[in-house]
Amino acid sequence: MKFLNGLAHDIKQNLLEQLRVLWTHTSTAIEGNTLTLGETAFVLREGLTIKGKPLKDHRDVEGHAVAVDLMYDLMKKDELDASDLFALHRLVITEPVFDAHKPVGDWKKENNSTLVTLGDQQTFIEYSDFWEVPRLMEKWLEMLNGENKAPKEPEELVRSYARLHVSFVAIHPFYDGNGRVARLVANLPCLTFGQPPIIIPQERRYDYLTVLAEYTLKNGVPSFSRPLINEDACFDKFCSLCEESWRETLSLVKKAQALQQTRDKKISRLKP
Repeated sequence: MKFLNGLAHDIKQNLLEQLRVLWTHTSTAIEGNTLTLGETAFVLREGLTIKGKPLKDHRDVEGHAVAVDLMYDLMKKDELDASDLFALHRLVITEPVFDAHKPVGDWKKENNSTLVTLGDQQTFIEYSDFWEVPRLMEKWLEMLNGENKAPKEPEELVRSYARLHVSFVAIHPFYDGNGRVARLVANLPCLTFGQPPIIIPQERRYDYLTVLAEYTLKNGVPSFSRPLINEDACFDKFCSLCEESWRETLSLVKKAQALQQTRDKKISRLKP
């Protein structure tokens, strides 16, 4: 990956772990995980539990961290297919499920919805019908693989991430874990073209969920009669949020590069 170029092995490994911990903490925290960033780092580093915290929260961060590792493997593939999405889903859903209508590592078998509140109004969002999901996700995978072909400048990578993220969440192809899988796999173009992942901060959770709801309520969800994505003003608003969120991981890369430069200068002064 280009953002790792020129870094010594230890700096490179520490940066990758920093991103892995941050990515895992923020994505699971958006879904209600109670572990702090420091606790997440401790659990992943030491393999120990935090007193007073739910066992599920520990399992969720461990599963997500392995899913991050899988993302770096998936970027080496020419094309992704449904089995790759199922593999990510199996990692982020760590609790055993015994309901045939709630499969882990397969598309949903019944419709799902959520309740959203915008301003003083509450309303339901009904996601794409389960019987349409296999064909819709074939189209979505075509879009993903297309986004991952031609090299892109950073501005276009933000829009690629947003297109993949918004459409995936609007389809909601799994019974649960859709947000976590979307925040992973939508980053494939960023990683493929040498950039660090876009990570939505926990502190922007309200803004993130609100703009996704605004987009979906305005445009409806994907179906056989509707497109996967509509790049309107609501979509642009989500792109702005993604661009702002990206600054944190880009700053981590800059700090690693600055450390490398400082080290190189020290070494050069030692040379005769």
